[in-house]
Amino acid sequence: MATFDAIAAVGAGRMGRGIAVAFAYSGHPVRLIDAKPRDAADAARLADEARAEIRATLTMMAGFGLLERAEIDGMLSRVTHFSHDALAEGLAGARFIFEGVPETMEVKAEAFARISAHADPSAIIASTTSTILSNDLQPLVTHPGRFLNAHWLNPAFLVPLVELSPGTATAPKATQALKDLLERIGKVPVICAPSPGYIVPRIQVLAMNEAARMVEDGVATAEDIDTATRYGFGFRFAVLGLLEFIDWGGGDILYYASRYMADATGEDRFAAPRIIGENMEQRRTGLRDGQGFLDYDGMDIAAYQQGRLDAFAAMLRHLGKMPVKG
Repeated sequence: MATFDAIAAVGAGRMGRGIAVAFAYSGHPVRLIDAKPRDAADAARLADEARAEIRATLTMMAGFGLLERAEIDGMLSRVTHFSHDALAEGLAGARFIFEGVPETMEVKAEAFARISAHADPSAIIASTTSTILSNDLQPLVTHPGRFLNAHWLNPAFLVPLVELSPGTATAPKATQALKDLLERIGKVPVICAPSPGYIVPRIQVLAMNEAARMVEDGVATAEDIDTATRYGFGFRFAVLGLLEFIDWGGGDILYYASRYMADATGEDRFAAPRIIGENMEQRRTGLRDGQGFLDYDGMDIAAYQQGRLDAFAAMLRHLGKMPVKG
């Protein structure tokens, strides 16, 4: 019979509740711990609110066909709420602890001091911060080798990706253990260095600002820009990764397109990074060279391309946008 590690989420707000749903859905007992001191009445109110939201989320997921309605009560029973004063009880025996308190160093320092005082010495501790680097938070935790950042994307119970960012003192076995846990519940963890914006937010901020800038410049309406991103940008990148897409078309195409855009707009932000030119010099332009950002050596290129095109066709069917046959 499978055994499920106990999970603690310190911070009973949106992220803590989303993490609780993700793990309870997959069979784990979850301790949802309020990080804020409250009187008894307010603590009871928050617990009722959290329980109601988790039930509503599970009910919504049942509507998506992800579970049967008869399973809701069983999943909800896996989540136990603990008040601020019951932190020690909530952390006892928890193998993995996720911190999800407000994004200030003062609040996080207090939270990690309390977590460190009561967590099992072997417990892996992860912050869900979206802004503070793991190297800045790591000194706040005793036994810092067990600490890293785990950036979930909202809604945490649906989005597969979790960006793991170890600090310089993080033990590789701690990163691997958390990665393994997330994979067991169906998440897709990736690992990145302690860098502002992780991976997705760093890309998103550039894309979102450029979309807003196009509205500002009168390039197109907001509605047409959103349509273009759904059916052109988003459609393709739901199948091909960004770097895979560069390889698909050829890094030289990006190089010349970037040079044109930079010259035409006078904006350096459109210039290609140095690595694009270096790849061209080293004949690593992508599929046609067998090397690019990814390695295609020994791959059946025709079969690979056919597989990706099949995925595009599946996306078209999902969107209801198949070509109209005459």
